[in-house]
Amino acid sequence: MKLSLPDISAEPAVIESIKRALSEDIESGDATTLSLVPEDCMVDAYILAKEQCVVSGGTVAAAVFAMLDDRIEIKTIIADGESAGNGDIILEIQGSARTILTGERTALNFMQRMTGIATLTSEFVRIVAGYDCHILDTRKTTPTLRVFEKYAVLCGGGTNHRFGLFDKVMIKDNHRRLWRDGDSGDLAAAVLEARRCYPDLEIEIEVESKAELINALEGRPEWILLDNMSAELMAECVEINAGRSRLEASGGITLANVEAAAKSGVDAISLGCLTHSAPSVDLSLEIS
Repeated sequence: MKLSLPDISAEPAVIESIKRALSEDIESGDATTLSLVPEDCMVDAYILAKEQCVVSGGTVAAAVFAMLDDRIEIKTIIADGESAGNGDIILEIQGSARTILTGERTALNFMQRMTGIATLTSEFVRIVAGYDCHILDTRKTTPTLRVFEKYAVLCGGGTNHRFGLFDKVMIKDNHRRLWRDGDSGDLAAAVLEARRCYPDLEIEIEVESKAELINALEGRPEWILLDNMSAELMAECVEINAGRSRLEASGGITLANVEAAAKSGVDAISLGCLTHSAPSVDLSLEIS
């Protein structure tokens, strides 16, 4: 199934990040290319996969080259969100050899990181495909690169959790410790206070036991996060909840036990590893 993905390449944060990345790499000029490659040299090149992966960042790579030279021509062979095998061509590039060589590393750095996240996400998504359960990312992203990494999660078939601190209320353990000078027992009251302050935002609260779940449900939060629970305890919480709030499982979930978590009946599973631990995928740029 073809994914419906946003075009992030024109977003101001993306454009600014690409500018900074190119400036970091080029600074006063690509000394090697300027020394050895004729100014009028035109070439065909391609970016290819060196391993099985799910592609992400092709549009970002195209934006890198376009920022250096708007005459560069890019043809997408394998689009973001689609699978590539070892040796498959992802992008075809035509234009100035100097431009292509100068932009090569920056384009690949973005693509390799993003494709790694998409590929890991797709593994989790595949395992839970038989259940009505979404794979969510978290805010555990590389500073200033969140838009790229959350987009990569979408490419892997995952779902974005809140983007930042501003678009959802999420009451976690430290908030609870500071609520009412440490009187963290009344979770429903905390939900209601957050609702009073931010009536237009969804509210989620973290719980660690069935008793906390029952208390939190009295505040009618949109989401309840089941923190570091066994699959068996998650299933019990699903039964107690009875569809009143959506349930998110988080903590200690890996490729080995994610299916058990999904089987418990939770609505979503959030995984920091999607963005903080995904290995980069091996891609290369070759000139033909």
